[in-house]
Amino acid sequence: MPTLTTTQQVHSLSSEEAKRAYPVHLRAVVTYYDPNLESGYAALFVHDSTGSVYVKFLASSFGSLPAGSLVDVRGVSSAGTFAPLVAQPQISVIGHSPLPKNAVRMNFHRLMTGAEDGQWVEADGVIHSVFVYGHTVLLQLAMLDGTLSVMMVREPGAAYSGLIDAKVRIRGNAAPLFNRYDQMIGVRLMAPGLPAVEVVEAAPGDPFQQPIVLIDDLLRWSQVHASLHRVHLRGIVTLQWPGSLLCIRDATRGICAQTGQDTHLDEGDVVDVIGFAGADNNAPILMDEMFSKRTGGKPLAADPVTAEQALLGKHDSELIQIDGELIGYDLASSDTTLLLTSGRNLFTSILPKNLADSEMSAWKIGSRLRITGVCSVRLKSSVVGAGIAVPESFRVLMRSPRDVTVVQSPSWWTARHALILLALVLAGMLLVLAWVLALRKRVEEQTSLLRKSEERFRHMALHDALTGLATRRLLQDRLNVAVQTAKRHQTCLAVLMLDMDRFKQINDTFGHATGDEVLRITANRLLESVRKSDTVARMGGDEFVVLLPDLLEPQAAEKIAANLVETLATPIPFAGREVPVSVSVGVCTVSAGETDADTLLANVDVALYHAKERGRNCFQVFTPDAALARIE
Repeated sequence: MPTLTTTQQVHSLSSEEAKRAYPVHLRAVVTYYDPNLESGYAALFVHDSTGSVYVKFLASSFGSLPAGSLVDVRGVSSAGTFAPLVAQPQISVIGHSPLPKNAVRMNFHRLMTGAEDGQWVEADGVIHSVFVYGHTVLLQLAMLDGTLSVMMVREPGAAYSGLIDAKVRIRGNAAPLFNRYDQMIGVRLMAPGLPAVEVVEAAPGDPFQQPIVLIDDLLRWSQVHASLHRVHLRGIVTLQWPGSLLCIRDATRGICAQTGQDTHLDEGDVVDVIGFAGADNNAPILMDEMFSKRTGGKPLAADPVTAEQALLGKHDSELIQIDGELIGYDLASSDTTLLLTSGRNLFTSILPKNLADSEMSAWKIGSRLRITGVCSVRLKSSVVGAGIAVPESFRVLMRSPRDVTVVQSPSWWTARHALILLALVLAGMLLVLAWVLALRKRVEEQTSLLRKSEERFRHMALHDALTGLATRRLLQDRLNVAVQTAKRHQTCLAVLMLDMDRFKQINDTFGHATGDEVLRITANRLLESVRKSDTVARMGGDEFVVLLPDLLEPQAAEKIAANLVETLATPIPFAGREVPVSVSVGVCTVSAGETDADTLLANVDVALYHAKERGRNCFQVFTPDAALARIE
């Protein structure tokens, strides 16, 4: 076969041609190199006069390759995960060269097509946030048509925070994000470092000195040209979840902001807030926000509303007061979540567990409560007609346990008592046939409503409200059955326990709404990755358990665990950004008669502990030695 001597020849192969392993010999300059990918492979892009291509090799097989290194690369073509690349390379450094000056200017839409995979490109935008993960730096670049994640290797001593709100031009290699079916689902830019970042317009020296914008003016036509830059708001504090969420109100309306700042504020304080304006479902929000306290102030009074009024959407992000009947608690939620009804409407009231106390779980079901907090309205997923979004549900964000007042304790009047009294009344009214028929019809309607309510509450008790997965109670029942079945039929079964790596950091960095979306998508990926006969349960917070009954061989569980580690490491797109995720997995496999359900759960927890000790993003099989090591 002919030797391929340019990057374009390699990259333009079809997938079938690339699989033939054509010999490759390139002379090119390194534009990106990161030897510390969690997969064990190094990330290497090289560029010559015809274009760029990705080179795949084990990180341990070569030392330092700084950007600008002129290299001689010998290897073979490979289809790669998404596009053709160079595999099995032998690399030698033969000199040094400046980074390529000619880069094709790209918009986000063009990058998302995948046509520029691996190529040396240039993107313009405003830096909205900077995150440092060990040896890697992640920049969020807001372009005119989308938000692009930019990865670069961290340079010791470099100051990245000064890039926030700066208009920049960044050069790097376009790299795809793909799913487990090798389909492209996103894109990012791999930049070699700060030398590839050109500051076109520096960030303001003191963002708190910018002109103050009214909340009601955000996301309007008058603010379009400034929409990529931070805005400066001033308002009165209506709610604070330190390190997570801050809600304020100015003379026009209210707004909530995602923030990692945990400086304590009191309700009524006047604060200056800076951040990037965006839309979260129904209303404007601020992302990547910072605030500065000005003076103390007077707390605002809450507006009394009904559920019907809240659903109109006019009170979104405003402080409200609403009455409802307590029907339950969402025990699987990472926050303290009350389930309430008002008329025909079901809504939730939420308070982070670090702000709650034991009193919040002591209210009796059936109590009528008065809730004070910030209203958060959710919209229907489909919008038609005039382009005006239609509210679908709402929730109330509370500030402290003091935001709940018991208006009325549960009534003596239960369904059973009502039926007894109804029977007595019917016995005395037999002569009035028309009244008897009317009462009978009413009894039938009430019975139907009670049956539907019982079925709905039974489902809510056995399934997680956020993800729809089985709860701990349902898992325990199925696990007991699986253990007995394994003993009876002499088969194997396995339990996998998964814990999301650094989930608290995701919540702190991106906000609770992103954390909830990460949990929902992770649950869906788990269900798609296992059999229909398997059980996937959420134990609470970011911990999941997978029950694998009727296994033909114990090694099958390890294959499934390895697949889950790989599948769940795919970044999750949310609100125009990529959220990096991974999981640690404990595996415990047993044969018939070897253990019981409680011991099995205890053993898989030990295995999960050792998976985390190994560095996360991996799986660990339980062994008796591992259990003894943890005890010691």
